[in-house]
Amino acid sequence: MAGPLLLGVDIGTSSAKGVLCAPGGEVLATETIEHGLSLPRPGWAEHDAETIWWGEFAAISRALLGGRYTGADVGAVAVSAIGACLLPVDASGNPLRPGILYGIDSRATDEIAWLNQEFGEEALFALGGMALTSQAIGPKILWLRRHEPEVYAAAHQLFSASSFIVHRLTGEFVMDRHTASYYNPLLDIATLDWDPRFAGPIVEPDKLPPLRWSTEIAGEVSTKAAAATGLVAGTPVTAGTIDAAAEAISVGVVEPGDMMVMYGSTMFFIQVTDHPVPDPRVWATGYCLPGRYDIAGGMSTTGALTRWFRDELGGVETIAELAGGPNAYAALADLAAAVPPGADGLVCLPYFAGERTPINDPDARGVFAGLTLSHTRGHLYRAALEGTAYGVRHNVETLTGMGATPRRLVAVGGGAQNHLWLQIVSDVTGLRQQLPARTIGAAYGDAFLAGLATGLVPDLAALGRDWVAIASTIEPDPGATARYDPYYRIYRSLYDHARDDLHRLASLGRSDPSGWVQNPTSAG
Repeated sequence: MAGPLLLGVDIGTSSAKGVLCAPGGEVLATETIEHGLSLPRPGWAEHDAETIWWGEFAAISRALLGGRYTGADVGAVAVSAIGACLLPVDASGNPLRPGILYGIDSRATDEIAWLNQEFGEEALFALGGMALTSQAIGPKILWLRRHEPEVYAAAHQLFSASSFIVHRLTGEFVMDRHTASYYNPLLDIATLDWDPRFAGPIVEPDKLPPLRWSTEIAGEVSTKAAAATGLVAGTPVTAGTIDAAAEAISVGVVEPGDMMVMYGSTMFFIQVTDHPVPDPRVWATGYCLPGRYDIAGGMSTTGALTRWFRDELGGVETIAELAGGPNAYAALADLAAAVPPGADGLVCLPYFAGERTPINDPDARGVFAGLTLSHTRGHLYRAALEGTAYGVRHNVETLTGMGATPRRLVAVGGGAQNHLWLQIVSDVTGLRQQLPARTIGAAYGDAFLAGLATGLVPDLAALGRDWVAIASTIEPDPGATARYDPYYRIYRSLYDHARDDLHRLASLGRSDPSGWVQNPTSAG
């Protein structure tokens, strides 16, 4: 064994993954667990923190350390998770309710409106560097205080997912500065410290954890955590971070102008800068490295849209896969590949769970526009992929307009295995995308951060030198880019013209239909 090993674990929206690495970046073992997502009401998204966040961390750790390697081999631990989330815990760190998830949970729309009215959008933006959206945790804390006052009153600290796991490992109440950046309007983007100026109606400041950098040691594995995880008591644990930042680290996105495009259940963009670049359409945060900031954005339904399509409209392909045939996603991609760019006059707004950046509209809804009797499932699937690509272009154009043009794009995530999807995104945006030789994910970035925090990895340069290699590049087809231009303009105008009606549909969809019974005299 080449020195003490590094354990990184990431808890994602639909799965958890762990990796055990040598300090030089060699991957020695991996483990993955899939899990579900609780959607108890329209606009709500939750995880059970005990079973998913902590339970799966512990299970992955035990699996990785139960054979050739043991806890005694591990020199440092780091964790990342979806975020920012909201989890109220008591003085012992026990959850008081399920965790409220990041921007895909849009329950706090009324609280956002109230805060904007009470303090003014400009003042809130000046402090946090972001407009209040469903990604912001401050309004969700206010929602908790208003709608579950007994839970709020009992809360000792308000965690995110990674800070909860770090507490379970070490007993320490801490949060990393990157995660805290999404707790606006409670953090100053300039200093990356908590700021109480707007906290009054939202939260008592002592309910917010002390802040650390993701490259700082938060504490050591406790005896109790050692018994649950197979780790050795006393092993250093970093302060953690959000999965997207760890994934960006995992593929070498560390220099200003570097941008990661994460093809997951949702799509997430994170671009490194050397100073704050605030804009109300996107999210300006502190990065997980000292001296670095980032601009981030996200789309609510990308991989989740392809999964919905497979589950609801891909029955033929799914049955064939179960019978030993090709992967259902690959089969659907083959259908879409036979359709020309533009899907023969079909445009999809991929807002099936609202939309985050740059429109920040939780009441946006999905649309297929231009349908005719000649369109097939292949057309629909291609239009869905193209719709997500139009969303990427919208975000890239927003960043460029801010003076933060991406210098280098790196594609990661499970969806990056879909070559057609990657090509469509490059064609729509006109940008090349680099593909890493290994796309292990956020857990690999966690392992690197664990090494950097403890000195087991000597410096940041080791990331590009030893840990990350680029395998290939997706080049845009200029002819396809030109063909997509009018479709992209329709994509933009379609939302603008349909927005009010989409909002009305969202409102109707929130109505409780449980009491509706068909009139038996009208049944045919």
